[in-house]
Amino acid sequence: MKDKSLYCLIMAGGVGSRFWPLSTEKNPKQFQDFLGTGQSLLQMTFNRFISKVPRENIIVLTNELYIDLVVSQLNLPEAQVICEPERKNTAPCIAFATAKILKQDPNAMMIVTPSDHLITNEKQFNEDLDLGITAALKSTSLITFGIKPHRPDTGYGYIEFNSSEINNRTQKVIQFREKPNLSTAETFLNKGNFYWNSGMFIWKGKVLKDSFERHCSSLYDIFFKNLEAYNTSNEMNFMKQAFNTAASISIDYAILEKEEHVTVVLSKFGWSDLGTWGSIKDITKKDANQNSVSHNDIHLFDSTSCFVISAKNKEVLINGLHDFFVIDTPDKLMILKGENEQLLKKYLAEMETKKPKNG
Repeated sequence: MKDKSLYCLIMAGGVGSRFWPLSTEKNPKQFQDFLGTGQSLLQMTFNRFISKVPRENIIVLTNELYIDLVVSQLNLPEAQVICEPERKNTAPCIAFATAKILKQDPNAMMIVTPSDHLITNEKQFNEDLDLGITAALKSTSLITFGIKPHRPDTGYGYIEFNSSEINNRTQKVIQFREKPNLSTAETFLNKGNFYWNSGMFIWKGKVLKDSFERHCSSLYDIFFKNLEAYNTSNEMNFMKQAFNTAASISIDYAILEKEEHVTVVLSKFGWSDLGTWGSIKDITKKDANQNSVSHNDIHLFDSTSCFVISAKNKEVLINGLHDFFVIDTPDKLMILKGENEQLLKKYLAEMETKKPKNG
């Protein structure tokens, strides 16, 4: 039987600019089927939690631009979609959702998850999720999920944890560490008590509320001090004013990096944050020349380690490319050297400055 006080907050407001040109502001990556499964990343995330959480307790946090996409893809009532009126990072929207839920259910326990990550080994995921729920129930800690690193990656934040109890898969967090340089990441890997920060959390609503009061009083005052407007006809006006006043800050900076009582679940399920085209390339099927293509009418000659997406009705010939991303959409084309993948956002910013001004 599902716990009626267990809620899931799915964060689905990002633009996904690292997946340009397929992911755009009008149709970001979480609403697309990047993996060819027949489901968008958002739908995969929703279905992952439906066995644990009552359907009516799954709340999607997104931008008001995407409410129609969320409702149509998940067949949810609009009441289960919270649309932030301004993009203010993760802390304000989590604070708003937590206060709203606490008003109707003071015993609420919340799972917070990104909408666009890949999870493999669902059985192990459910076991690790149960570990996190149990840890949150038995303590006043905030629970996070760490992923064992298999390479010295500089693109992830790290969690340093107490490794005194080797066989215990729930450990006290010593500190969160920012994205490191390569030598620091190698040191983390060698030490063994550093895991990647997955960005997935579990906590009692009241515990998070108390953390906001201790560590981020400005957001506490905006969202928690007066609950009168929540779940009423005045909620929308209150929300617009609250977000207009709130600072733009992540939940990591606002709370987790300051909070003394944080526990990490040393997760065993397979995970990728699907943060770049390279992360998609890593998990897709490859031919003998390490090329990945989206359909069988893409033909590569004297080319290796390329990742190519184009429309299924388009015949494509590519010659002489090595380690390139080729992403072809009806109105945009990207041909990007693999080693320059981290520069994509910089290139897009420069392109924006070169666009002609209206008038």
